[in-house]
Amino acid sequence: MAETVTLHGEQEMLARTAPFFDAVSQEFLVAACDLDAWRGVRRTIGARTRPHQVRRSRKLVSPAALANEEHRAHLREIADQGTRIRVAATPLPRSTIILDQRTMILTGPRQEYTLTVSPTLVGGVYALFEAAWESATDLADLLRTEQPELTPASRRILRALGSGATDETAARELGMSVRTYRRRVAELLDTLGADSRFQAGLRAGALGLTL
Repeated sequence: MAETVTLHGEQEMLARTAPFFDAVSQEFLVAACDLDAWRGVRRTIGARTRPHQVRRSRKLVSPAALANEEHRAHLREIADQGTRIRVAATPLPRSTIILDQRTMILTGPRQEYTLTVSPTLVGGVYALFEAAWESATDLADLLRTEQPELTPASRRILRALGSGATDETAARELGMSVRTYRRRVAELLDTLGADSRFQAGLRAGALGLTL
């Protein structure tokens, strides 16, 4: 085939890429901006390509993936099967699969997919994946079994953080001083075992806490 082809619709993508999935043996990488992006792959092809069949299987997901309990359960399941999973520091713009550093499938708009074996394209996206992977957080660190108890006041702080409001605006809406608000934020981060406000949001989503 040509080095790069455009595939239209999930059915054509699944049919054209099946041989590549069957042949993978060394490394299976997935970047998912949302977990529905590769639903067809999981259902039709994923059943034949198990993590234990390849030397290294990794999945990088957008933070939004943790907001849905069904998605969290799926991530736990594939982690138990041997896939390493990390949550990206920022939302991923596109979903991508890279097989053995030789073949790449990239999602596009309106159910268009790009299939390429171009070493330049595959290598470039692979390098971007590695950079995002290094700055991402291990799923296990976000899905610790112990779930902290949050008071109603702590949940209001959490919602304020999720709204993106400035400290001044959030403090005013909550009827407290900025100094008190920041102290409460620091206490919330400590309760959630988070090192930053962003990580606190991830941790809260992972635990299914109400924002």
